[in-house]
Amino acid sequence: MLKSTLSSVFSTFPVKPNYPKLPSRAISCSLTSAPPTARQNASPNIFTTPQLPPTSAYIHLPFCRKRCHYCDFPVVALGSFSTQTNDNDPRISNYIELLCREINASKVNFEPHPPLETVFFGGGTPSLVPSRLVSSVLDLLRVKFGVASDAEISMEMDPGTFDAKKVEELMELGVNRVSLGVQAFQEELLKACGRAHGVKEIYEAIEIIGSCRVENWSLDLISSLPNQTPKMWEQSLRLTIEAQPQHVSVYDLQVEQGTKFATLYTPGEFPLPSDVQSADFYRMASRMLSDAGYNHYEISSYCQDGFECKHNFTYWKNKPFYGFGLGSASYVGGMRFSRPKKMGGYIDFVKKLENGAVDYIGSSTDIDIRDLASDIVMLSLRTARGLDLKSFQGAFGNLVVGSLCEAYKPFVESGHVLCLDEQRRVVTADEFNASLWNEDGIGRELAYIRLGDPDGFLVSNELISVAFGVIAP
Repeated sequence: MLKSTLSSVFSTFPVKPNYPKLPSRAISCSLTSAPPTARQNASPNIFTTPQLPPTSAYIHLPFCRKRCHYCDFPVVALGSFSTQTNDNDPRISNYIELLCREINASKVNFEPHPPLETVFFGGGTPSLVPSRLVSSVLDLLRVKFGVASDAEISMEMDPGTFDAKKVEELMELGVNRVSLGVQAFQEELLKACGRAHGVKEIYEAIEIIGSCRVENWSLDLISSLPNQTPKMWEQSLRLTIEAQPQHVSVYDLQVEQGTKFATLYTPGEFPLPSDVQSADFYRMASRMLSDAGYNHYEISSYCQDGFECKHNFTYWKNKPFYGFGLGSASYVGGMRFSRPKKMGGYIDFVKKLENGAVDYIGSSTDIDIRDLASDIVMLSLRTARGLDLKSFQGAFGNLVVGSLCEAYKPFVESGHVLCLDEQRRVVTADEFNASLWNEDGIGRELAYIRLGDPDGFLVSNELISVAFGVIAP
């Protein structure tokens, strides 16, 4: 599952500038106007993109050996000694049958439907699911939607839940990207998190991935764990770099209500690190991974050239996607819809879907202009590419973009927000201010807005809130 509960942004800000009050009435009027009608055969734009057929699918396989102490995802714990060899566990086979029923009963309102370009098996620990059952899901997706021959098919896997035979079987089915949930390279931290694997299993998993010649794999780490020290974090980053994954995801621990960590710890208080210490962890990751040749292309994501996670870019570009399985979310026809997180509720949902009593596919009338603008800004600013001002201006008008740039002036001057021209050259604060007075400046002289790395990313929540104050005052 997309690990949105593990945030890598912090609420602290050294000095909070007073940005100018914005003309909310004029902005509100500009965003209530109906979007322009797309010409037939025109290229997809901000308004038509949510109406396109999804070409990505997230599949939730909720099984894990035990629930980690920080986890609030919908999971089914099978027991600490469960491995990938449990081929006939009825809890797994019954769920896969239910999942396939959901996929079968889902409406396809697009004709023709382009094949899926990405499939992501998240969890839970999907590598616990027998290969033959993974095959049944992929076969159904190919029949229902089609899967492109060069599709990115990712699977989250935990150390200790697979061997070389399992990896080879999955690769034969089409799985071509592995996301390995390491989280830490210290035994004491793994135990503190309630992880089912140890350091020995981590090295075994990395060796298996290498021996099977998996050409695209990612390694996940978590910072700001209880009693984690800078030395520990530096070691985890160094060992990650030595393992040479093509992709690294770095998440900062978020203590969620209802988890064991929530009963044990208070954020910002020992043994959890302070916000300042957490920010230092983030800066260390950005520095070490960048120095090792990884591109920091998204707040939590680093990759070697050409190894961005295509599936996650579906989210960052606000493109539609299917979601299937317990607790999964979808975005189809402009409507975001989440399935029940409890198994009983999910069973009832599938029955209603089969009976035609549930419809989670939206239409153009379901799209709220302010929500769409807010989503685009929030998702774009998570990435190194940033917000395309020309495209955003064409969709929402000069006034909104001008007011957004005006609101970001103090942050441009502090270096937390960067403006780039069409050649992606960073524009100086003086050039930025001068362009605001030039009628043609935005879109040409100011082509993109992005957050600085790492300090802008560290306060992305506050910076995105500034944009929300412009869009929906």
